[in-house]
Amino acid sequence: MGADRRTAHVAGLAGPAFVEHVLDALDALWEASPHVAPEDRTLFALAVSEVSTNIAAHGEAEGEPDAGITVEVDIAVADDELVATFVDTADPARIDWDAVAMPGVDSESGRGLALTTAVLDDFEHSVDATGNTWVLRRRLAPHALSLIHISEPTRQAEI
Repeated sequence: MGADRRTAHVAGLAGPAFVEHVLDALDALWEASPHVAPEDRTLFALAVSEVSTNIAAHGEAEGEPDAGITVEVDIAVADDELVATFVDTADPARIDWDAVAMPGVDSESGRGLALTTAVLDDFEHSVDATGNTWVLRRRLAPHALSLIHISEPTRQAEI
């Protein structure tokens, strides 16, 4: 990971308020990270929004809205990549990764994991006795300015 790294941490109960706090934290990171191209910002924000919304929705669906499912996310913006790591205390998510695909055009749901997988370079999910861990990673292209080499003007000797 590059030397220039900005981070944000959000923790709370799974629910709509948590999703809003995560997106606000991401917006603050974008303000401090002008090197991240608009396309990378949009696609990474889409993935972060989908995962945080799924955690909030499924965390509440496990019981009552106040079921006590907690979630934390660490978001990092580096020179070469964007990473978000979510850790929740929900029951292990049962996902058939081989079946993750875009649903038909008439479907009203089921696009979240397919979209997230499509816009990220890495999307990992693991479970343990305490809950789920989700790691989202999108690599960034080198800065446009770092691709330009400016050489010193050549000097011609007068004879």
